[in-house]
Amino acid sequence: MAITSRSYGVTRGGQPATLYTMTNKKGASVSVLDFGAIITSIIVPDKNGTMADVTLGFDALACYEGDHAFMGDIVGRYGNRIAKGRFTLDGVSYQLAINNGENHLHGGDVGFNQKMWTATPVEGAGMDSIVMHYVSPDMEENYPGTLDVKCTYSWDDDCNLHIRYEATTDKATHCNLTNHTYFNLAGHDHGTVRDHIVWIDADVVTAVDSGLIPTGGYMPVAGTPLDLREGKLIGEGLDEKDTCVPMQYANGYDHNFVLRKGSAMGTCACVYHEETGRVMEVITDQPGVQLYTACFTDCEGGRGGMHYVPFSGLCLETQHFPDSPNHPNFPSTVLRPGEKYDTTTIYAFRVEED
Repeated sequence: MAITSRSYGVTRGGQPATLYTMTNKKGASVSVLDFGAIITSIIVPDKNGTMADVTLGFDALACYEGDHAFMGDIVGRYGNRIAKGRFTLDGVSYQLAINNGENHLHGGDVGFNQKMWTATPVEGAGMDSIVMHYVSPDMEENYPGTLDVKCTYSWDDDCNLHIRYEATTDKATHCNLTNHTYFNLAGHDHGTVRDHIVWIDADVVTAVDSGLIPTGGYMPVAGTPLDLREGKLIGEGLDEKDTCVPMQYANGYDHNFVLRKGSAMGTCACVYHEETGRVMEVITDQPGVQLYTACFTDCEGGRGGMHYVPFSGLCLETQHFPDSPNHPNFPSTVLRPGEKYDTTTIYAFRVEED
């Protein structure tokens, strides 16, 4: 294994950014930026050994500082939505930024994806790691508590990308971290994920209103295009979206799947692209995963000049449920002093031969 680094420009705030690349014995690699702890690329082979970048991204730091639809980002302190940006914790009410319609999304106006993280590369036999560290001060984006966060990216010779999130706090707060990488197993420049098959091991999704805010209940996926338990071609599901009210709200897939395995470590989802033979399994100890099919994406200036449009990639964001702070029946996202937030997700890349 080997880790290389290179300059990636200077932020608008005058901080030099560095890109780190971990390359395994197969020549497959993962690149991570210390600005935002962003995954900028994942290059893996297809069934013929041909390498391609299977993530949507950009060539310039300025693009990641601008509106880039969270491509590759760590999102926090709370990934996903909080209704009207409000919650009450231990009798104290907090008002967060409203940055998604009338709601709060992905940590606020300046989330973790726009912060400079401290990166420590760690080379190993068969696995390399980049340890990213950030301290979020008390009341940053109006969240209580100083949150000390570590995100470790590890890449091994079998093309498994491990992401371990760790955090501690000095005051009760909410914490729900995830990664927002957009995948296209045919290559970032393929233009669509309609030809990808997705399997998710979930009988229900969290029921939502028209703003994609959970109602507190659950909706069975049976008989709807949200039923991915046997695997489904994304294009077929998108063609059926008008038969499913929650998919009409989202213009596609943008839903939290409640995993049958609960919070046990296990495989929760799998993506397959037949032409290339590439497979990506998602293994996690989180109770939910958000499938998002880039329903409204419109990003010019992508890598190699790509214009990323709706359905050009998909995200599988492992998580606790959206708006959990306002639904006591959901798994709790409260983190208290003396406790440790510690969760791992693995994106495992494979090939299926003909």
